[in-house]
Amino acid sequence: MIIQNVYAIIMVLNIFLAITVIFLERRNASTTWAWLMILFFVPVFGFILYLILGQKLRKRKLYKLLGDSQRIVEHTIERQMRQLRDGELLDKDLEMISYQDMVYMNLKTSYALYTSNNAVEIYTEGNQKFDALLRDIESAQHHIHLVYYIVRDDKLGRRLVKALAAKAAEGVEVKFLYDHIGSSGLPKRYFYELRAAGGQAAAFFPSRIPYLNLKLNYRNHRKLVIIDGQVGYIGGFNIGDEYLGLNKHFGEWRDTHLRVQGNAVLQMQAQFLMDWNLAASGKIILNDQYFPIMDDAKGTIGMQLVASGPDTEYQQIKNSYIKMIYAAKKTICLQTPYFVPDESLMTALKIASLSGVDVRIMLPIKRDHFFVYWATHSYLGELLANGVQCYMFEKGFLHAKTLVIDGKVASVGTANLDIRSFKLNFEMNAFIYDTQTAAKLQRIFEDDMKNSTQLTLALYGKRPLMNRFKESISRLLSPIL
Repeated sequence: MIIQNVYAIIMVLNIFLAITVIFLERRNASTTWAWLMILFFVPVFGFILYLILGQKLRKRKLYKLLGDSQRIVEHTIERQMRQLRDGELLDKDLEMISYQDMVYMNLKTSYALYTSNNAVEIYTEGNQKFDALLRDIESAQHHIHLVYYIVRDDKLGRRLVKALAAKAAEGVEVKFLYDHIGSSGLPKRYFYELRAAGGQAAAFFPSRIPYLNLKLNYRNHRKLVIIDGQVGYIGGFNIGDEYLGLNKHFGEWRDTHLRVQGNAVLQMQAQFLMDWNLAASGKIILNDQYFPIMDDAKGTIGMQLVASGPDTEYQQIKNSYIKMIYAAKKTICLQTPYFVPDESLMTALKIASLSGVDVRIMLPIKRDHFFVYWATHSYLGELLANGVQCYMFEKGFLHAKTLVIDGKVASVGTANLDIRSFKLNFEMNAFIYDTQTAAKLQRIFEDDMKNSTQLTLALYGKRPLMNRFKESISRLLSPIL
C-alpha cells in the first residue's frame, strides 16, 4: 500500500514536471519530447534524472564584473559598437569589412571586445604545445592561471604540476581550476606539492553531497592558460598522456591549440578570473597586474574571445558559427570530434551547400564516447544528401574544434559542434579575423584530408540495421544528455 502511494505521488510529480517542461520552461521541441518520453515511460528514474539534469542555470546571474571593471568594459563595448556603426573599427582591413556585423553581434551578446594587435602560433601536436607551455611557465614573473576540463595524474600531469609548484615556490601566483566531472579520477594528492609551495587549486561545481551532484550536467569545458597577462593558450588539448599520442587505443592525437600574445589575452584573463571567483573560496581582487598595458603591438591579427555557457540567454558560440556559415561564399572547413547539431546549424550547413559553397566536415573514425558517436552518425546522411562532403580522419583521434570560412575568418577553441557544448558547457572560442591565419588553418585541414577517407552516401546507406537503431536512440536523447 505504501509503495502504491509513493508511486502515485511520483506519477503526479511527473505530470507536474511534464506540464512545466511544456508550458513554463520554453525548451525547444526536441528537448521537450525527449524529457516527456523519459518522464512518462520511466517515471521513477525519469523524475530523479530530471532533478539532476533538467535544472537550468540561464536565469541565474553566475558571473559578475564588479564596480569600475564592469563600467569600463561596458564603456569600451559601447565605443566599439559605435565605431562599427560608423565603419571605423575594421577600416584598416578591407577583407574584414564584410564581417563587421558578426563582430557587432559578439560585442552585444558576449562582451567580446575586438582587438587587433595579436600574434598567434598554431599547435596541432601535443608535444609541441606542451613544450611551449612549459617554457612560458618557466618564464612567468607574476602569475600563472590555468583552467582545464580534464587533468590526469600521469606522466604529463605530474610534469606540469611539478613545474607549477616550482614557480609557486619562487613567489609566482599559481591558480589551477579544473572541472570536477571531467577530472573525476584525479586523486587529492595530485595538488599536494603545488599547495605546499603556495599555489592554489579549485574544482568547478564540485559535489557538496557525496555521490550526488545536482550540477553534474554543467561542466567547465574551457582549456585556458594565462601567464603574466601577456601570453594565453586556448584550444582542444587537455592534460593527459593521451594528448601526447601515448594511448594505444587512440594512437596519434590530432588537435588544434593556439598560443596568443596581445590584448586578446586580457579577455581570457577576465574569463578565468570570473570562473575562479565562482568556483573558489578565496576570491581574486582585480588589479592592474592582471591586465598589463601592452604598449607595443605583438602582431596585427584581429580577434574576439567569445565565451558561452548555460547561464546566458544566448548560445553565443553557436550563433557565431551560424553567422560565419551564412557569410560563406566559397568554402567551409569544419573539424570537430563530436557532431550533434541542432536544427539551426543543420539548416545553415545544408543551405550553404545547396547554394554552391564547398562544405567539408571532418570527424574522427575512432570513437571515445559510444553514445555521442552514434548520435554523430545519425546526422551525416542528411548532410550527404544535400551535397556536404564528409571526411573520416583515420590517423589517430581527431579532437580539433576549428571552423574556417573562405580562408578569411576562422574559429579555434574549446567548443565541440554539439548541443552539449552550445547549451550545457562553459566554453570559450577564439574568432580570428585574419586571412593569413585562416589560410594556414585551411591548409592544415587540407593536409588532414590526406589522412582521411571520404564518406559517400552509398557507403552511409550500407550501415547495419543495429547501427541505425543505436543512432536513432542516441539522436533522440542527445538534447538532454
